[in-house]
Amino acid sequence: MKNVERYRKNPVLKYPEREWPDKEILKAPMWCSVDLRDGNQALIDPMIVEEKIEFFEMLVKLGFKEIEIGFPAASQIEYDFLRQLVDRKLIPDDVWVQVLSQCREEQIERTFEAIEGIKNVVFHIYNSTSILQRDVVFNMDKNEITGIAVNGTRWVKERAKNFPGNIRLEYSPESFTGTEVEYALEICTAVQKEWQPTKDNPLIINLPATVELNTPNVYADMVEWMNKHFEDRESIILSVHPHNDRGTGIAATELALLAGADRIEGTLFGNGERTGNIDILNIAYNMFMDGIDPCLNIENINEIIEVYERLVKMPIDDRHPYAGKLVFTAFSGSHQDAINKGVKAMKERNSSIWQVPYLTIDPADIGRVYEPIVRINSQSGKGGVAFIMDTYFGFKLPKGMHKEFAKVIQAITEQKGEISPDEIMDEFRKNYIDKKEPLHFRKLKVDDRSDSDDTEFDTHVTLTYTKHDKEESFEAVGNGPIDAVLRGLKENLGLEIKVLDYEEHALAGGASAQAAAYIHLLDAEDGRVTYGVGVSSNITRASVRAMFSAINRLELVK
Repeated sequence: MKNVERYRKNPVLKYPEREWPDKEILKAPMWCSVDLRDGNQALIDPMIVEEKIEFFEMLVKLGFKEIEIGFPAASQIEYDFLRQLVDRKLIPDDVWVQVLSQCREEQIERTFEAIEGIKNVVFHIYNSTSILQRDVVFNMDKNEITGIAVNGTRWVKERAKNFPGNIRLEYSPESFTGTEVEYALEICTAVQKEWQPTKDNPLIINLPATVELNTPNVYADMVEWMNKHFEDRESIILSVHPHNDRGTGIAATELALLAGADRIEGTLFGNGERTGNIDILNIAYNMFMDGIDPCLNIENINEIIEVYERLVKMPIDDRHPYAGKLVFTAFSGSHQDAINKGVKAMKERNSSIWQVPYLTIDPADIGRVYEPIVRINSQSGKGGVAFIMDTYFGFKLPKGMHKEFAKVIQAITEQKGEISPDEIMDEFRKNYIDKKEPLHFRKLKVDDRSDSDDTEFDTHVTLTYTKHDKEESFEAVGNGPIDAVLRGLKENLGLEIKVLDYEEHALAGGASAQAAAYIHLLDAEDGRVTYGVGVSSNITRASVRAMFSAINRLELVK
């Protein structure tokens, strides 16, 4: 690839004593939504005040206890939004509103004016600490950069003394991933000493991957190194705020939790600058998949999507984890077959534990429905078609019939692409249930002759049918209705046929239940085979209809 020589690998932390690889995520972190600041500033069409209020109310409903609303000192719309939340009394007593400010005295003063009347406030200050930004943006040395952070902390501390509510300070060494960990610890410790947090009144130290510069394990090493070197660790809430520049933000966040992070800042569906922030819902549903309560009310993802897409005016990608329209869909035939068998096994075993191949969670648990689980196109196989027929319409096709009917559907999908369940059912009717030409079974009378000593056969049938719309009938005897009908067809129509397999099942419960019968029929003259299907409230009639269906499919009558 051209121009590769222009780039250099970012340095990594040499940290062989890491412990995070042997740990597991066991509980939910503290969640902080930054949709209304970090997410909103990344929108082509940022939200207006009323839209922000609706989004805020959704976040509260979802169970977020920390919600960042932006820069009230730097943006009039964010100032007005915050005041509307206060004036309308929309902030619950257990929710902490997070406000962001640069370490500038006039901004901090203005921010305190904006938060007047709020019970719980996270006051978030930051300044950039990376080697690159110290050099090319600020042209300052470490002592000067540290001075900015300490002064900002002091100005917040002085004004917090007279604030009637609760103030929790948050400090972020912005561009943490481009900062030497020794210096990141130095500046965070300086803020800690100035603020003097305690276990009961902790300081949030937020370590942002403002730009994702390395593989996720490097970020985890840096977080764990900081976690182990903080003084008075109990007085610190260790927070992370990863971005997704390399496409590994979710992995970096989960590894950061292993490395000791207590808190996560992110957005719904990962909206944010450049490639976005981390997707809080993605991580929360990952926890749910592992049997860990994410402590958020996210059981109905469709409702969240509706509000989100309407307010941010951005669509959710069809393949977005958990939220995309196609994530619980299987086009591959082998996947469809495995899903079918997995769902069937759970039902048969009456299992309360979700274990279905290719579906990591039950879609119903997050407000999705089974309807889109299996989609049928030219790449689909016999298992998917059988799953549709069973799940949607109650037809439990014999295993030998799966391939036969799948070929019918595949021929259609190769012409038109994806096919809906209703279209599949239409083809099933046309090819099997409604296959009534040239022979159309009309009625059957069955007489039991089991008490008679005059014959070797115990069943007598009188069958009426139409052949090319002309009504005809025959009488026959046999060992049961099916055998009698077979003998009658041979004697009267010259059909050399043999039943290879027969299955039946009820289609619905109740007094009006119908039965479905499947007959696998062999043309004894040339060896061709096919299935026929019949449906009736009477199982004998359903069986005869299935036989006539198969005869018509084999085109044995001209």
